[in-house]
Amino acid sequence: MKILALGAHPDDIEYGCGGTFFKYARRGEEIYFMVLTKGEFGGNAEVREKEQEEAMKLLGVKKIFWGGYKDTELPNDRIIISHIDNIIQEVDPKEVYVNYNDDIHQDHRTLARCALAATRYVKRVFFYEDYTSNNFEPDIFVDIGDVLEEKQKLIQVYSSQVAKAYPTKLDMVESVRAAANFRGFQGKVKYAEGFKSFRFLRDI
Repeated sequence: MKILALGAHPDDIEYGCGGTFFKYARRGEEIYFMVLTKGEFGGNAEVREKEQEEAMKLLGVKKIFWGGYKDTELPNDRIIISHIDNIIQEVDPKEVYVNYNDDIHQDHRTLARCALAATRYVKRVFFYEDYTSNNFEPDIFVDIGDVLEEKQKLIQVYSSQVAKAYPTKLDMVESVRAAANFRGFQGKVKYAEGFKSFRFLRDI
């Protein structure tokens, strides 16, 4: 199975889907990333690019497509929709993951809106949670108890972001465990990632 994950910045996908993708990789599924920017507004672009590529190797991602857009200044919808369309035609994914559309970051909102149009013929499309998501109520849960430590190590690759002082007093690695614990409680396991389905055609 081919899976495409869309993120506006380096670390978005890993934060929301890292545990699930570790499990997919173990099964031999093909994972592809499309990352629209290099996150230069939140750090050094070269550093963040290297962190993303190192994380990609840990996850066994087959290929990463860089969008080449400027952080916090994504262009109009038509340009991005067309770009995602082209990637979907190349990869032909069975599942697509994208950040949730109710989000305080403008790049996340723009990407989510564009992805819904670009994935109009994809039979499985899921929203993942980011630390800037609002009103995120998952209806699908993946037990990541057996890969939580691997996910935390994956997030540690983004040292430029982990080192930041967050108002919550939780760094990114700590927040990953906290979120997994909460979603696990909802999913009736110890640790989980939560997803909200936009479209989910089951194969029976």
